[in-house]
Amino acid sequence: MSDLKKTFSNALLVGALVFASTVHSQEQVAVEIPEDSAIADGKLTKKELAKYAVVGQRQLVHLIKKATDQYSALIEGTTPNLPAAWMLMDDGDTVKRVNLDGQIEGSPAQVRILVYRAALKSIARRGKINAAAILYTGKLDDTGSSEALVIEHEHRLGISGNKVIPFEVEDGKVKYSDPVTRKKPYQIFYDEEAESNGQS
Repeated sequence: MSDLKKTFSNALLVGALVFASTVHSQEQVAVEIPEDSAIADGKLTKKELAKYAVVGQRQLVHLIKKATDQYSALIEGTTPNLPAAWMLMDDGDTVKRVNLDGQIEGSPAQVRILVYRAALKSIARRGKINAAAILYTGKLDDTGSSEALVIEHEHRLGISGNKVIPFEVEDGKVKYSDPVTRKKPYQIFYDEEAESNGQS
């Protein structure tokens, strides 16, 4: 548990130093830290930690909304629902879809998910993105009558989870039920194994 707190605190510190000072709006959630600010020394108070946790959460909501809106069109269509990925760029506002179509054509869904994770990890390690999401559909039961949208999401501030949202397509429109969110290991911004061993 102390390793998790240390990891979260370190992630928040790194994120705080990267983001921009004020939250401009719900759409623009970047924060800039001036050199003479109270957090320029690299130490964060509980209040400052809470502020950056809110920034991370707002950025994830922004990313997930954009990604889900685009992926819903795929669910409503007649083509098979294949995994897809989106990333929130380091400006805190721009959302881009990851395009690997030529490289993973004909690959099964599980392979596509692994390739998306690897691609996002590479981009994240270069500091180009603040958050990432991989979306795919799956069956909720053995009969295959109930489907769910799965959203794997991760933020560089140490937020990571899987959101499972049951859905139905009625009259060409997707209707979502209540989501269930579970924690997941870090796979994009941080190495879970290295951090549990005290390495970075």
